[in-house]
Amino acid sequence: MIFKPMILEKKYIITTLVLLLGGYIQAQEIVTGLMSNPAKQHSKPAIELKTSKSTATPLSLPFFDDFSVHRIRPDQSKWADSYVFINKDFGIAPPNTGVATFDVLDQNGFVYNHASTVPFVADMLTSLSIRLDSSFTEGARALSPADSVYLSFFYQPQGRGDKPETADSLLLQLGYPNGNLVLDYIDSITFPVDFYLLANSLERILPLDTVWSPSGCRAGMYMISTRLYVFGDDITLPCDSIFKPEIAWKTVWSAPGMSYQEFVQQYGVQFKQVMIRIADPVFFTDKFSFRFFNYASIADNTNPGLRGNVDQWNIDMVYLNKNRSINDIYYNKLSFSERPPSFLKRYESMPYRQYRVAPTIAIKPELSMKITNLSGDTRNTRYRYDVKQVNGSQYFSYDGGNCNLLPFTEAQFQTCETGCGVKHACPEIKTLFALDYELDTTSFIIRHFISDSSAAPILVDSLVYRQGFYNYFAYDDGTPELGYGLEPAGAFLALQYTLMVPDTLSAIQILFNKTLNEANNKFFDLMVWRDQNGRPGQVAYRKIRQRPQYSDQLYGFHLYELDEPLVLNGNFYIGLMQEESGSYNIGFDAVNNSKQYLFINVDGVWRNSMIDGALMMRPVFGAPKLIGVNEKLAEKQLKISPNPFSHSLSIELLQSEFNPQKISFYDLAGRLLHRMPFAQTVDASFLKPGFYMLRIEDSDKQVITSKILKTN
Repeated sequence: MIFKPMILEKKYIITTLVLLLGGYIQAQEIVTGLMSNPAKQHSKPAIELKTSKSTATPLSLPFFDDFSVHRIRPDQSKWADSYVFINKDFGIAPPNTGVATFDVLDQNGFVYNHASTVPFVADMLTSLSIRLDSSFTEGARALSPADSVYLSFFYQPQGRGDKPETADSLLLQLGYPNGNLVLDYIDSITFPVDFYLLANSLERILPLDTVWSPSGCRAGMYMISTRLYVFGDDITLPCDSIFKPEIAWKTVWSAPGMSYQEFVQQYGVQFKQVMIRIADPVFFTDKFSFRFFNYASIADNTNPGLRGNVDQWNIDMVYLNKNRSINDIYYNKLSFSERPPSFLKRYESMPYRQYRVAPTIAIKPELSMKITNLSGDTRNTRYRYDVKQVNGSQYFSYDGGNCNLLPFTEAQFQTCETGCGVKHACPEIKTLFALDYELDTTSFIIRHFISDSSAAPILVDSLVYRQGFYNYFAYDDGTPELGYGLEPAGAFLALQYTLMVPDTLSAIQILFNKTLNEANNKFFDLMVWRDQNGRPGQVAYRKIRQRPQYSDQLYGFHLYELDEPLVLNGNFYIGLMQEESGSYNIGFDAVNNSKQYLFINVDGVWRNSMIDGALMMRPVFGAPKLIGVNEKLAEKQLKISPNPFSHSLSIELLQSEFNPQKISFYDLAGRLLHRMPFAQTVDASFLKPGFYMLRIEDSDKQVITSKILKTN
């Protein structure tokens, strides 16, 4: 069944109803698709050769792509175009890390210039020519429908993007040469114009002159000059017309648009596998190919801010081979799905100083991984992760041991409740990141591994994640799948963060998505609030009449500096008040979810956001003059003697306003070893030889720390 284009209304606004004085007003949280794809804009298309891809050597069976290796653009050794977006963000729980996403953005990352409210052909993913006339895996021989050739793939509508409407379908077509020839490209020749001028007794070539191609080229070819050519210039002229077989396309499968929730409810899976048998003899040629494409439609001009990226589809695990059957739905593959998780309980990233104060509070007790066994047999898998500090010496690892993992077709993803899956799908975090007090920032490379060595070939998959401790907090992973905004003018939004010790806010980072014709170029007030019973309270800072600014870097944040550094402690809020109506289109991460920390206010009452996701707005800390506790100045605030020591320590405080209450000892991995009431003389003979961190806390929760060395 083919889904014909039809006129429909696009709905992109998610609203929450707010009760006010016994009546209702409509406060709109607006979530939109992006107007462009910065990843595509920063990734140049593959270099176009003078020869057509149609003349390249056709591929041989098998054909397979799981989109796990290449990023942003399709693998040009398999695919003929670059329209779809290869990513690890838009697919929800794909069978394999990485998907190909179809949307309404072209190969350069912009909304198609022919986009309309009526469904139109948008993204396309076309295979290179494939030898379906012969097989070469077991000696060359002819192929025919009797060889049971199947093309299979997984697909999912919407994912973390926008829901395709019913007419916004996804289609698969098979291609074959129909016997006709069509123009492929014009071959050209470049040579010094001197030869042409001398041969024709000319001094120059003027604009609009007819310039005939030289001998050796196809007769009758010429160019109308568009510029002045003189001796010493080079000139490029057409030389030959290159033709290729015309490809006829036959639609063999299509799916109507629907929401991700409707899809899961209807099929009971997050990605559905499709099996297509290729039985028509017309396809068994040396120039067979196939292509996916989507019909899509965008909003009208009523609100230009909504005319962005919509109607997403995701596909994965595209596989074409002979000797298959309708039940050949297995792959000899173990795999992780989606991005690797942060080790932090609340944040993707946080300041190293804030982490060091309370590392056990900051770290998750366990991770949540999605692991699949795509084969048809139960596999005895082994899981582990390794952690290596980038600019330090810490290294640690976790071994989850072995576990029997059922096939994906039976059990989907491995979960904490699946047998011994707790050590695989939910590995524990038993070691804290190092507390290196000589560093302002640090980061750790975390590698996850899943493997099965019980059979040949050995199956293995890995994920890599960089855990950062920089000078900012972040709920988001740095990639905006959507854009977020509010209505009406005068609305406030505030994002809550929490400091464990006082620190100095110096700037706020915001990622604004670029919009069509700068539709979000509107004034806003940059705001900071102190806490009042878990909601924004007193305004601590306000900078009026700011405008969205952008970065030239891929998914870059703009830094809005405060006029004066602001000392904060405990809960605080950063955000804005929009002076004008319309969406400001702030970057919105649809992978992480921190809506419990996002508050909106349109009527004088603060309420939690209703939208799953993470607003891309980050507080930045650090100032030339830090007001409050500075761990780097510990040696100026107390005197410890002897240091190194063997048994006891004498502690002399040099800061009169500091009222000490507790003393704690930590190892360099951040583990608390001992805590006691403060005393000027401390027996520390219980410690083994080595370096430790001594931490003194006062009645106002201020902290002084120092490194100590136990000798024997």
